[in-house]
Amino acid sequence: MPEGHTIHRLALDYASRFSGRPAQVASPQGKFSDSAALLDRAELTRTEAHGKHLFLGFRDADWIHIHLGLFGKVNFGDAPAPPPTDTVRLRLANDTSYVDLRGPTTCALITDTEKRAIHDRLGPDPLRPPADTDPSTAYRRVARSRTTIAALLMDQKVIAGVGNVYRAEVLFRHGIDPYRAGRDITPAEWDAVWADLVGLMREGVRNNRIDTVRPEHTPEAMGRPPRVDDHGGEVYVYRRANLPCHICGSEIRTADLAARNLFWCPNCQRA
Repeated sequence: MPEGHTIHRLALDYASRFSGRPAQVASPQGKFSDSAALLDRAELTRTEAHGKHLFLGFRDADWIHIHLGLFGKVNFGDAPAPPPTDTVRLRLANDTSYVDLRGPTTCALITDTEKRAIHDRLGPDPLRPPADTDPSTAYRRVARSRTTIAALLMDQKVIAGVGNVYRAEVLFRHGIDPYRAGRDITPAEWDAVWADLVGLMREGVRNNRIDTVRPEHTPEAMGRPPRVDDHGGEVYVYRRANLPCHICGSEIRTADLAARNLFWCPNCQRA
């Protein structure tokens, strides 16, 4: 499932190609046909992301709500658009670009009120503007919970947009045992984790990939081979089970936690 930086990047990409101009809106697959007909030739007025939810605004109060889930894919291309396949849930097209959405968990036309309800059930997002984000609301939930910090970071009601990669990496970067209870995380630790997530995820939006290693730990600085992985990016622990830690040489461990594979260094992240 894409992490939050990917969704914010998609919001920017939709805006750069379609904002301010009428778009042809279609649903070749048919599952969004009625809503597409209502929006066809309307102008895309704004785009927005919150965690793993993408919102495309049309006219004054119409929104397409998209959640990619595990299988959703978005593909942009230059005009002229090729004939769509019958797997395309949503296509936007104008005289310069097209974009196809396939396999999302959610693609629905919603109102302002329905959109507000989605925001209300999500935690603060490190990538949303500071005026829309209060990290202290997340810490209040963390500080009263006996649940592990690793599980809390994956709970979108606590903090929106963090996925398996950012979870593993930010805990490593701050030397936090992933099995520590949320209530044992100090305010100073939470502030540092939040600030780090803001910086890392903004870089993720900018570069369209996740890189979490500090300059002194890059392949060039350490004289090691670059990571070869379909997720891309240089990381400390994510998907590096049984390999040596870049910092201490200990073997990276993995375990199942919150229905996802957790990765950590038992030496750098001691209990």
